[in-house]
Amino acid sequence: MPATPLIGITSYAQPAQWGAWHLPCALIPLMYVGSVERAGGRALVLPPSTEAVEETLDAVDGLVLSGGVDVDPAAYGAPAHHTTDEPQVGRDAGELALLAGALERDMPVLAICRGFQLLNVLRGGDLVQHLPDAIGHEGHKEAPGVFSEHPVEVAAGTRLAEILGARHDVKSHHHQGVGRVGADLVETAWAADGTLEGIEDPGKRFALGVLWHPEAGEDTRLFAALVDEARSYRGDRGRAPT
Repeated sequence: MPATPLIGITSYAQPAQWGAWHLPCALIPLMYVGSVERAGGRALVLPPSTEAVEETLDAVDGLVLSGGVDVDPAAYGAPAHHTTDEPQVGRDAGELALLAGALERDMPVLAICRGFQLLNVLRGGDLVQHLPDAIGHEGHKEAPGVFSEHPVEVAAGTRLAEILGARHDVKSHHHQGVGRVGADLVETAWAADGTLEGIEDPGKRFALGVLWHPEAGEDTRLFAALVDEARSYRGDRGRAPT
């Protein structure tokens, strides 16, 4: 029986309410978990922390960097725009450490929305802090709590095109994007307004970033590709099947 890869998913660090309780939480929308498990993996939620990073990476076979609040502009040497979220310095530090360690190991990584932005920042790139200032509309985040829908064009010859084809309809919810592209990353997808929607590192086994939210749709091809690579990675490092 094929091994079931264990996929770590970075978590939000937000207040949450259930029943009579209203407390700070490490949480993740269940859509991420469902997408991993439909693709044949087992999800493990990873709270934000810079502690025991190597031990955490020892335990998983792949990594999903989830969405959430804006990356602290100090991480790429910029002052904060007035629309930029209050920084979550602990989450930024923990996820950057996990991402750097995963890439060093050549562990499969799927970086989603905020994660896409973190991947670019880790490689020395920067961000456009408020896309409407650059593109003149709010089509990537038309209403809070509601995904905007639009197509992207995917560059031929990229890993993303191999998985999704030349055109793909996506669900977005972001007001920031990539400015300067980081080292060793190639551009892979764009919205009609020119917004960069995909990046990848072709020198790695599987290191893909997308600005949209694939977990919010029915198409699990990105997660399936991640899980397949995680299964191979698990076998290459000799972990026992589950």
